[in-house]
Amino acid sequence: MCLAIPGMVVEVAGDDAVVEIGSVRRAVNVGLLDGVVAPGDWVIVHVGFALARIDAAEAETTLALLGEALDAEDAIEAELGPAR
Repeated sequence: MCLAIPGMVVEVAGDDAVVEIGSVRRAVNVGLLDGVVAPGDWVIVHVGFALARIDAAEAETTLALLGEALDAEDAIEAELGPAR
C-alpha cells in the first residue's frame, strides 16, 4: 500500500522545498506541481515528491484520520500483540 502524507511548505528554492510533516522537516521536490509553491502551502508528499496541493482544512482532517488509525493500531497491538 502506498501512502501520501500532508505537509506544510516552510522553504522553497526552485523545485526544491522543505516541508514540515508533524515536527519533522523533509526535503521535497515540488516540480510536479503547477504554479508557484510558497511557504504556508499544504501539499501531499509521497517518496520525496509533492503530488498535489491541498487546503489547510483537508490537511488537518487527513492528519487527524491518520492519527486515529495509528491509535487504533496501538490499541490492537496492546491487546493482541504485534503483527507478525
